[in-house]
Amino acid sequence: MSRAGVRPLRLGALATSSIARRRVLPTAVSTPEVDLVAVAGRSADKAGRFAEQFGCAAELDYAALLKRPDVEAVYISTPTALHREWADRALRAGKHVLVEKPIGVNADEARQLYSLARERGLVLRENYMFPHHPQHAFAADLVRRGRIGTPSTFQASFCIPPLSADDIRYSPGLGGGALLDVGVYPLRAAALLLGPELQVAGATLRTRASDGLDLSGQALLISLSGVLAQVTFGFEHVYASSYTLWGDRGRLSLTRAFTPPAAHRPVLVLEEQDHEERFTLPASDQLRSCLQDFVAAVRGYEVGDGSAEADRRRDAIALMECVDEVRGHAVRVTTDDCP
Repeated sequence: MSRAGVRPLRLGALATSSIARRRVLPTAVSTPEVDLVAVAGRSADKAGRFAEQFGCAAELDYAALLKRPDVEAVYISTPTALHREWADRALRAGKHVLVEKPIGVNADEARQLYSLARERGLVLRENYMFPHHPQHAFAADLVRRGRIGTPSTFQASFCIPPLSADDIRYSPGLGGGALLDVGVYPLRAAALLLGPELQVAGATLRTRASDGLDLSGQALLISLSGVLAQVTFGFEHVYASSYTLWGDRGRLSLTRAFTPPAAHRPVLVLEEQDHEERFTLPASDQLRSCLQDFVAAVRGYEVGDGSAEADRRRDAIALMECVDEVRGHAVRVTTDDCP
């Protein structure tokens, strides 16, 4: 039993990705609520190395892992283009699913998977870590208390430097591109703070000449309450991970918004007409909180529950609808292939 009195969730890892090795599995094996049972990859050698590193069994392929009766749930970190296929197969095998973001390449894939999860009475979650960090709830509370007045403008950015030429995020066939990899973060932040029903007013994408892969972009959005939002994302920039929310009384800013280290103490800056206030918050491990929340959902889920899981389904599908709209509205600017 975990320290919270909850039986650890018997988890299988499907794919031997970089994020699984660097972030998710090290946190999973150190989280009392999780028991990592097995890992499977396309390479038996790599799966064996993962199994040795994380103290679990190795399976020869993904299908074999899904057949294990001692696996209750799977964490899927395949390339994005394969998320729908393997999440579908895992759900049909009776496993709860935590899949790396985004859940698929478009809203249709999201709708199909969430419909299947609901039909089977299983929990399906995307591994968006940052909403689990308390800094965002703190920011939202400042807004609710009127510290910035009436919100009017939101800006968010998640940008990273160019990747190595062989990185799968440069592969259109594997679901690559900046919009699906980093663009979903500021879009998710806009939905988190402004509400999920966002209208896309316009967008631009810088695309690779040879295959149309999006390398960076921007989108303009409007919330139901009339707040204007601008999001920026890409693989062509110095690192940036931030958002700012303006109102008629103040401006609230947050850096390290999406990927703060577990030991990082966030600083929220509130600027008013003649006053600046800084709020230094406690450190928080957003990945551990995400895993614990997934376990809690699995252990407490009831078929037909119409509250928390329904809200998460709605928000996840709305985000992918927003992604589709960004693609549909985008004016594309072609750039030379690099890398």
